[in-house]
Amino acid sequence: MDRPPGLELAEVLAEIHMSPSAFYRLRARGHASRMIKLPNGELRCRRVDLDAWWRQCEKETPHWR
Repeated sequence: MDRPPGLELAEVLAEIHMSPSAFYRLRARGHASRMIKLPNGELRCRRVDLDAWWRQCEKETPHWR
């Protein structure tokens, strides 16, 4: 069974309009989307994980509604 490729970090950053440094700060605090670290050190994100993280951000932002 072939796994769908995960989103590359650059794709995630472009979609959420965030700089790499801001994303890494969130990740260090445990507040970023779940990421998969590949053996070569690159990061990937599954679409479902990114969407779930985005929904959680919306829930935690009262003025967004």
